[in-house]
Amino acid sequence: MEDLNRLKVVLVEKKKTSKWLAEELGKNPSTVSKWCTNVSQPDLYTLKRIADKLNIGIKELLAVD
Repeated sequence: MEDLNRLKVVLVEKKKTSKWLAEELGKNPSTVSKWCTNVSQPDLYTLKRIADKLNIGIKELLAVD
């Protein structure tokens, strides 16, 4: 199975950057970068905030086909 990161994919699809997301969430850009490279993952509260900022359902960030 290839190493897939849904957050990174959705950011590209929505034409948003990890820097934009960091600013929207009030997080350090390096934190968001770690989420996008699977070094760490956001907690569920933050995951819901990310989904809201990107105007998607939380399942779209979790779903892997």
